[in-house]
Amino acid sequence: MASVLEGVDQRTRLAGHNRLELLLFKLGGNQRFGINVFKVQEVIRRPPLSQLPKSNPVICGVAHLRGRTIPVMDLAMAIRGQPQPRDGSGYVIITEYNRSTQGFLVSAVDRIINMGWQEIQPPPNGTGRESYLTAVTQHDQELIEVIDVEKVMKEVMGGSERVSDGVIDGNAQLPRQHVLVVDDSAVARNQILRVLGQLEVENTIAKDGQAALDMLEQWKAEGKRLGDFLAMIISDVEMPRMDGYTLTARIRKDPEMKDVYVLLHTSLSGVFNQAMVEKVGANEFLAKYDPDDLARVVQRRLRERFEVR
Repeated sequence: MASVLEGVDQRTRLAGHNRLELLLFKLGGNQRFGINVFKVQEVIRRPPLSQLPKSNPVICGVAHLRGRTIPVMDLAMAIRGQPQPRDGSGYVIITEYNRSTQGFLVSAVDRIINMGWQEIQPPPNGTGRESYLTAVTQHDQELIEVIDVEKVMKEVMGGSERVSDGVIDGNAQLPRQHVLVVDDSAVARNQILRVLGQLEVENTIAKDGQAALDMLEQWKAEGKRLGDFLAMIISDVEMPRMDGYTLTARIRKDPEMKDVYVLLHTSLSGVFNQAMVEKVGANEFLAKYDPDDLARVVQRRLRERFEVR
């Protein structure tokens, strides 16, 4: 399996060019699923797992890898499918999401495909709020499904979604300001909106980078001066049609948008993101998801903007 992921570090060069590579895998049936290679640390045959008493049934156990203890989730079971066999078969995809490392147990790992984000589309209408899909794409006349891992992580691992007492500066007298939220995951959007709601910040939602760019163009056509109207944009990186890196680069090239503050807020993490922030011209990068950290960044931006005025 090492050959499948050989050169993953070099593959991250695709970021910023509205391209990605998907690692394809299966969960017991014929349907293929995809995960962004940039989130994958390694793929291994299922190792021995130590059981965790009273843990979520989706967690098969923990793997001990080179001094690290990593929880392993049955991904099929997490999305309400048939559990993977507990006979030691299968593979574990070790990933980094939302500031944590975890493994996903899958039945088979296939290959890596290279494609543009414009080829990744939102799930079909009618999939419903209970769907675990965040995107779909076609490859070799086959439908590839991309799972909303942030939804899986929230349901299995939990975590606070409200800003802690004392983080919000109740004494700050700031005028109402507008924020554009860009994220393809309904779970992530709702998490951000809860924070903005506690801060009493007005907002508009876009479900991917292209929709965000269309909204910005519409506001321009309406005569809005975006530098005055928008306090900031909070954007995910991985999104169908147009990723957050490309969105930021497009904003910076437009004279009427170039000064808008862009926060890239993503489950992708690592040193590479800091380099990409500088490359595409984003103002800041924040790894998902900590409501207190997000509240602090938003408050700081609002105060800075108010003080300049």
